[in-house]
Amino acid sequence: MTFRTTAAAAVLTVLVTLVGGCGGGRAVGDYGKVAEGRVGATVPVEVAPGERFSLAVAENASVGDSWKLEELPDVALLSYIGDEYEHGGEPGTTGGGGTRYYVFNAKRPGTASVTISNCWRCPVGRVPADEQSRRYSGEATFRITVR
Repeated sequence: MTFRTTAAAAVLTVLVTLVGGCGGGRAVGDYGKVAEGRVGATVPVEVAPGERFSLAVAENASVGDSWKLEELPDVALLSYIGDEYEHGGEPGTTGGGGTRYYVFNAKRPGTASVTISNCWRCPVGRVPADEQSRRYSGEATFRITVR
């Protein structure tokens, strides 16, 4: 075997081990403190520097929910880890909805506002197509205070 082949095999082994260790397809293993929001609500969230926390919203894509983090907050204050969806039903079933978690780490004291929007049954472009879509679409706002 050449050095290049040996190095490639070693890298492949490490990647397979890492991917296999993620468990259930989840990239984020710890949601930390969870704050639950919904369309039209403003939720206060208080965390300490270094603390992991999640902003959670109920999501059911099968009926039309489509949540999106509008803008990342100040990176000096909060570090965005990623988002995860957890199905709320029995394992192996579809539909029924679940929860979408937007995961952050608090970095230093300060305040920030995070907005997550749901465009319910919206076509491409995230613009509600009719009155029903406008009624169920909206924003969940989280006021984050790092103390």
